Amino acid sequence: MDRGISRRQLLKTGVAIGVPCIVPSHVLGAAGTVPPSEKIVMGCIGIGSMGGGHHRSLIRQDDVRVAAVCDLRRKFREQAKRITDERYGSADCAMYADYRELLARPDVDAVLIATPDHWHALVAMEAARNRKDMYMEKPIDIHVAAGKALRDAVNRYGVIFQFGTQQRSGREFRFACELVRNGRIGKLHTIVVGSVPGAELPNQPLEPQPDPVEFDYDMWLGPAPWSPYTFQRSASRAEGTPGYWMHIHDYCLGCLSGAWGIHHIDIAQWGNDSDDTGPLEIEGSGYIPRDGLCDTPVTWRVEHTYANGVKMIHMDSRHTEKEFPQFVTPVLETRGCGILFVGSDGWVIVSRGGIDAQPKSLLQTVFDSSEPRLPVSNDHKRNFLDCVKTRQQPICPIGPAVRSDTICHLDDIAIRTGRKLRWDPKTEQFVGDDAANRLLTRPMRSPWRL
Repeated sequence: MDRGISRRQLLKTGVAIGVPCIVPSHVLGAAGTVPPSEKIVMGCIGIGSMGGGHHRSLIRQDDVRVAAVCDLRRKFREQAKRITDERYGSADCAMYADYRELLARPDVDAVLIATPDHWHALVAMEAARNRKDMYMEKPIDIHVAAGKALRDAVNRYGVIFQFGTQQRSGREFRFACELVRNGRIGKLHTIVVGSVPGAELPNQPLEPQPDPVEFDYDMWLGPAPWSPYTFQRSASRAEGTPGYWMHIHDYCLGCLSGAWGIHHIDIAQWGNDSDDTGPLEIEGSGYIPRDGLCDTPVTWRVEHTYANGVKMIHMDSRHTEKEFPQFVTPVLETRGCGILFVGSDGWVIVSRGGIDAQPKSLLQTVFDSSEPRLPVSNDHKRNFLDCVKTRQQPICPIGPAVRSDTICHLDDIAIRTGRKLRWDPKTEQFVGDDAANRLLTRPMRSPWRL
């Protein structure tokens, strides 16, 4: 290999010939000494609260150069540019209001996507078409069809995709799933997923008001149905704290999915060894406010049955505290939230607050060399960046991401239809239910298309 070849040229060559490309460490340089030509050039799209945190983390990586930032809101663009330029001691960071302009830049290798949920798939598909690797915040989008379309695009263009379900990069989550998959709790029969309940926000007025001057509201709506801009006190349909848009069904599924549920559903899928499939039956109920702007589930309880006989119950933490005493153990520190795996010989529960098991000896398990282990990642963004270089698959690639994301949509549809649904994981369609199948996609406002 020509020692003068750049990392970008090397990666493009690796993609072109369709084989994994391993970049030796001597090519990349030691930490803090990575030459500019070998840095991963990144753009950040969506740099508000969540995206802003990711942006600040990325500019601290020695082998990353954030070259551009994009947000509809000028104040966020200018803030991110200032922070970036201060970090690099230059004035080179470019600002964009339109993500398509950033993605058209040939010097950008990879992007962070942290827009509102209803924009995720559109931005990500444009990134794939422009051959950009991507770290995308959860969820995939607000309907199943968008996830399937993005999966096709990521696979077609051979880009690296990391889903923002960072619990797969947590040691205790991985250990719990390895206990389950190696039969240490006996035969798995029940999984209980406890998620943060939806916020019961005060209803906003529905009277239309002038569009904001701070950003392009029509562009913010994008593919979502047109609705008049509304504002009261410190919150609006499109912004504010708390984020009202996260509890409006046109833009998000609320805590059932993007705001929280997808994290624990993803670990349930991992522990059940069902990354490439899904449940066969879904049935449940939930409370959805019927007036005002907020119309995503606040509380819910949904049961799923898998082909292996496992039952998964997804519920908000108000339910788990009552039904499953394992969720209130002081070891977890988080009441009602986490993933409980129950087998014939014991159980293990894991959350961001810790891990517990019965019998307690499970927590001291040392796996032998013959037992299968799960891939290891101890830093979700670092795992993504390493895979950008090596062209290996990250800890949460597009396939498992879409499967986990789909379950959240199935739950939302089961709650809204109020009936038992049968699901075919191979065709990714409901069985014998045309009305439910129509809910797998959503109309998109012109000119936006998948």
